[in-house]
Amino acid sequence: MRTTTVIIGAGHAGLAMSRRLTERSIDHVVLERGEVANSWRTERWPSLRLLTPNWQSRLPGAAYEGGDPDGFATMPEVISFLQGYAGVVDAPVQTHTAVTAVRPANSGYEVTTTQGVWCCDSVVLASGACNQPVIPDVAAAVPAPVAMVTPMTYRGPEVLDDRGVLVVGASATGVQLADEIHRSGRLVTLAVGEHVRLPRIYRGRDVFWWMERSGVLDQRYEEVDDLVRARHVPSPQLVGSPQRVTLDLNTLGAQGVRIVGRLGGIAGGVAQFSGSLANLCKLADLKLNRLLDAFDAWVGAAGLDGEVDPPQRFLPTAVPSPALAVDLRRGEIGTVIWACGYRPDYSWLHLPVLDRRGRVVHDGGVVSGAPGVYVLGAPFLRRRGSSFISGADHDTRELADHLHRWLDEAISRHTLRRWRATTPSRAVPI
Repeated sequence: MRTTTVIIGAGHAGLAMSRRLTERSIDHVVLERGEVANSWRTERWPSLRLLTPNWQSRLPGAAYEGGDPDGFATMPEVISFLQGYAGVVDAPVQTHTAVTAVRPANSGYEVTTTQGVWCCDSVVLASGACNQPVIPDVAAAVPAPVAMVTPMTYRGPEVLDDRGVLVVGASATGVQLADEIHRSGRLVTLAVGEHVRLPRIYRGRDVFWWMERSGVLDQRYEEVDDLVRARHVPSPQLVGSPQRVTLDLNTLGAQGVRIVGRLGGIAGGVAQFSGSLANLCKLADLKLNRLLDAFDAWVGAAGLDGEVDPPQRFLPTAVPSPALAVDLRRGEIGTVIWACGYRPDYSWLHLPVLDRRGRVVHDGGVVSGAPGVYVLGAPFLRRRGSSFISGADHDTRELADHLHRWLDEAISRHTLRRWRATTPSRAVPI
């Protein structure tokens, strides 16, 4: 089978890229190991909602049209949105087609799948950055009677042991799981490392309204001093809920969640936590206030003070004297949930494009070391907002333009080589 471009993954990024290639009359196929929006169908817990408001769910040629623009989509609603989008853009999706290998070929790339082999000139890696949960090495020291779960396998409090739960990690996933499990009546201990604190609502508007309108989400990757760090910033402590609540450490602590420092190790069945929690909380509070100051300055410069509520500030994170150790052998903790983030799975990618951590090396989505290969869905790909559904709108437009130019140049190079190979050389008179 032959096509110009193979897109791997039929999530929001892959479907958006399909739309962009169709606009440019580039023939392509979208390969999906399951159904459209497969990760939303199979790798998310049932009660999860998007962090971003519905009005921000937009892709090339489509946007949210429901009656609750300020709400937060449930998983079935996200799946329905993406399934509908695939139909609207008439994406050439081949479902239940798992990619097993991508290799260089004589005239481009060879993509081996469970349904056959595709030969192509270019490849778009849109399989996502959250294929596998990060489980630290310390997990090997968890005592056998304690169960271990990841956000990809968690399906609700009702399937957990009745005993307490240790949630390791306090970014968006960690705080949401800690909140849900605590409300089920279980004792929850939350181990907190570096984190980003944000309010759900500021001056009467959703925090994503502020980040979008003030240009925070549009900050480009070329404008960041430390791009590696920027791409590894934890997801903000937010939850999408009908009540539009702020879910931070103060909220969880007031509810009765036991807050402790970063998990440093487990020795003899005893979990040991860092004593740096107070410093990490002060740093998160400092960054929060800097961001709010920037919002206020933008409002003043734009003359919008009359359109939003007056400035406000939030109480500093309250950090009581946290426990430095918890004995996992005593039976108080029945489950550990590793909410430590995710990583991509490129075990099938046989190209010299991965760093030592297995992540694709790229320049704003243009993969280094493999001409004609692109990546989508990575954090801060081209803009700070790249991780969100709406981020694919800008990213795919620019990368599709780059791919189009690259194909035109490749055709020109190929035509020139053929001309040189078939045209006899002639002496140039002097």
